[in-house]
Amino acid sequence: MRVSVASTALLLLLSLPAARAHSNHDDPALDPAALAQMETRADHAGVREQCYLYTELVQVYTEVAGRQMSAGEMEQANTTLKRIQHFAALIHAALARDTKHVKDAEKMVHMATYHLDQYMHRVSSDDKGAVETTVKQLDKVHEELLAQVFAH
Repeated sequence: MRVSVASTALLLLLSLPAARAHSNHDDPALDPAALAQMETRADHAGVREQCYLYTELVQVYTEVAGRQMSAGEMEQANTTLKRIQHFAALIHAALARDTKHVKDAEKMVHMATYHLDQYMHRVSSDDKGAVETTVKQLDKVHEELLAQVFAH
């Protein structure tokens, strides 16, 4: 399973020439190998750090999805949005066990949600469904993170 997650991310990003072209020059964290490494690190991290590491992945994949949407690559963007949804589910599952960096994770999810909401206004009405679904899921995770922040 862990190998397939990393290989899926690598395959996803290798098939995206526009996003990859931007990522190599703008942000080394968007490099396919770096993303695969981030996923592997999160999957193998201690329970107390997984929530934060998955949040980092949501943030990075949000940037990838935004670039794909801006380039008109909605099929690839929808695949990336599914990755974001996957990591949001992992954040939800890891939240109860991870009390480290919760405030930072909350801020990152808030920003990812904000950015996806902005991207949603740039896509056609036919393509908004996947973005809306992802934003709703991230909103829910954000609420859970806020509750965790204020519980401490």
